[in-house]
Amino acid sequence: MDASLNLRRITLPRARSAFLLIAACAQVAAATDPVQLRDGWRIQSSAKVTAGGEQLSRPGFNSLQWYPATMPSTVIAALVRDKVYPDPYFGMNLRDIPGTTYNIGANFANVAMPAGSPYAVPWWFRTEFTVPAQKGRHWWLHFDSINYRANIWVNGKRVAEANTVQGMYRMWEFDVTDALAPGRNALAVEVFPPQPDEFTITFVDWNPMPADKDMGLVRDVYLTDSGPVTLRHLQAVSKLNESMDRATVTEYADLTNVTAAPIDVTLRARIDQARVSKKVHLEPHQTLAVAAPAIEIANPKLWWPYGMGRQDMYEATADVVAGAQVSDSARVEFGIREVTGDKDAQDHRVFTINRKKILIRGGGWSPDMLLRRDDEREEREIRYARDMHLNTIRLEGKMMDRHFYETADRLGMLVMPGWCCCSYWERWKTWKPEDYEIAGESLRDQLRLLRNHPSVFVFLYGSDESPNEQAERTYLKVLEDERWPNPSISSAADRKTGITGRTGVKMTGPYDYVAPEYWLEDTKHGGAYGFNTETSPGPAIPLLASLKEMLPPEHLWPIDEFWNFHAGGGSYKNVNIFSKALDERYGKVTGLEDFVNKSQLATYEGERAMFEAYGRNKYTATGVIQWMLNNAWPSTIWHLYDWYLRPGGGYFGTKKANEPLHVQYSYDDRSVVVVNSQYRSFHGYSVSAKAYNLDLTEKFSKTAPVVIPEDGVVRVFTIPEIEGLSKTYFLRVQLRDEAGKLASTNFYWLSTQPDVSEFDRSNGRSTPIKTYADLTGLANLTPVEVKVASHGELRNDDRIEHVTVTNPSKGLAFFVHLTVMKGQGGTDIKPIYWEDNYFELFPGETREVSASYPAKLLGTAKPYIAVDGWNARRAR
Repeated sequence: MDASLNLRRITLPRARSAFLLIAACAQVAAATDPVQLRDGWRIQSSAKVTAGGEQLSRPGFNSLQWYPATMPSTVIAALVRDKVYPDPYFGMNLRDIPGTTYNIGANFANVAMPAGSPYAVPWWFRTEFTVPAQKGRHWWLHFDSINYRANIWVNGKRVAEANTVQGMYRMWEFDVTDALAPGRNALAVEVFPPQPDEFTITFVDWNPMPADKDMGLVRDVYLTDSGPVTLRHLQAVSKLNESMDRATVTEYADLTNVTAAPIDVTLRARIDQARVSKKVHLEPHQTLAVAAPAIEIANPKLWWPYGMGRQDMYEATADVVAGAQVSDSARVEFGIREVTGDKDAQDHRVFTINRKKILIRGGGWSPDMLLRRDDEREEREIRYARDMHLNTIRLEGKMMDRHFYETADRLGMLVMPGWCCCSYWERWKTWKPEDYEIAGESLRDQLRLLRNHPSVFVFLYGSDESPNEQAERTYLKVLEDERWPNPSISSAADRKTGITGRTGVKMTGPYDYVAPEYWLEDTKHGGAYGFNTETSPGPAIPLLASLKEMLPPEHLWPIDEFWNFHAGGGSYKNVNIFSKALDERYGKVTGLEDFVNKSQLATYEGERAMFEAYGRNKYTATGVIQWMLNNAWPSTIWHLYDWYLRPGGGYFGTKKANEPLHVQYSYDDRSVVVVNSQYRSFHGYSVSAKAYNLDLTEKFSKTAPVVIPEDGVVRVFTIPEIEGLSKTYFLRVQLRDEAGKLASTNFYWLSTQPDVSEFDRSNGRSTPIKTYADLTGLANLTPVEVKVASHGELRNDDRIEHVTVTNPSKGLAFFVHLTVMKGQGGTDIKPIYWEDNYFELFPGETREVSASYPAKLLGTAKPYIAVDGWNARRAR
């Protein structure tokens, strides 16, 4: 039976608890929570299945020899889970999966699958399920994402065909009322792999792509029910008055009459205790976008990004009443806040939240390479971003599920989504007429998912380039139709269109190693001016423990093809530029541990320099996105914490640079600066700076008072040229409050022989260095044993370790790194949120730092604080 059933796209609210909220106002028909179709799936290649969809989708079909799977899942993710393949994240195992014959480093999304690949053919996804008996109710089958096209069958009936169901970022809903039967039901989905000319996911040069190109049911699959009228796409649109002491909130919803007769219904909306309603007439099978009467909220609790205020949320509920029964209902959480993204006199994009400027400091996000879902890990990673005092996560063509945005809302992390570069998304010259529809409807579905989330503050409908006029008009029409409440930008690069003008952002790199001075000295490329949507000081070598987890022992050292396989693609297929800088600046690398230690030092220095430069130059500099925050698999490039959730040097350099009240040194003009990211002023503070030779002989000292304005930057004084410095020397700058308590401290290792960059040879990747700073003197620091004491406490589900570290020696303990272990000799605990790490200890100095982590990670072990770093170890 090939007749297709009724089909509509949808973004569904995540629960139906609103029925309970409004039950007093009308009799509620029997209803269920969404029936999640997660477990009990089986998958198999269509090349090994002779039956068709009609047979496969009948209850009782024998699929026991197929591979078991849990949804959401890609094909290879399920096969890895079933141990068909060894861990593809280890070594070069990924290359052993059949069909992985594309050139290493190639953008596989743009390459056709080899003819012999087991993933060049469709795969079947099958499950059986039961639904509660609901007389007179309509049942709806939902797919939040299918990659890429699909034929869908229920109980022998075709629900939809692959020529209609296509587009990874579209969301699908099907009326399966007539297909379902009492008792056992079956669902079979024939999923087709994405092709180079389709709107799928691509990792560009970030990491490899698996041989199936992430084919599968990659978001939730579930069933819901309704009466004769459905309520969909509930949206709460808020508007603040001039004084921001009153908000007007309007709830919008799409109502559809799914019957063949006209019907009169009532749309009812509620926020807190305020209730409004509206009568609506619907013709047979008619869909209307309906606005409920506005609700006024006095003294609204505003949603703010983390660091600016509280993350207060409201709940909007709505139902549609037909006769005396609730036909359908929905609820959404939303935040009341106002975002603008205007351009300043220099055409730089400046964002405001609730009419306060905000310097965007963020990182680029990547989901798991196999698109495996792990809500707990996802939350821990967003907590990592917040712990580094970042305020933004950018999504380039990697749209996430509801949990991601809900977590961002709760943790106050801004989200910057948009489409991807370097794939069919930006090949407008080759788009066919139907491609404009797929791209536009993909945007529509994603906007419906995003628009209620206060964390989402912009959408980039282009990436490296701006779309052609037809595509841009398509996107802008969808943005208008869907009442997008935030700014939108045509590209992540400095582009200009005839419709929206210049973007106000830039994407000039660099992406590979540059000297710390680069960010303040460069004025034409990636330096600290304007809004840089993606940039980086280069590779990020994981800690030694992570390298041992990702590489075979025989390939740990020296760097070889296994290392390079875990670098990037294209121009980023190795870490040679970074490695040369280590040799030149810190001395020739002598082995694996030396390479790792120098890497952490250089990455700390590089990330700190980048973020400090953008902080000092606000609001000439208006935003910076580190490329990247995380990785899709174990990688040696572009992360602030590694795949195994171990924070390294780059993490703590970023955290130091972005602390809310921060004292720093300027590489370009030698000024000592205080950067205040808080929205309050500080009075009675003082800044000190001390310069030391390598042997800690003090060569310069100065202290000066400072008044720090709200969200301001103050150049306090300039350090003069200092006579008699050793070639490698140190600078410590500190900020103290009116009581003399330390508010911020920062420590720099510098050279009288500075880095000299060749800016005239800059390109989108890096800027060559003509002369490197000489920091080789650090190798002569005397080894130091530090004393460690610690105690812990439980705080809700977390354990807090309070650690005291003392340097009893006469030498500097440099770049001290602490690790919490599960007992002495045990494994390390991660994720972990350190107050500070990789710090210095002067002779006789004591530091107290704390670390928090999920208590369950420790288990029954006793915590042990291990010490390593540049020249420090724990005293025995």
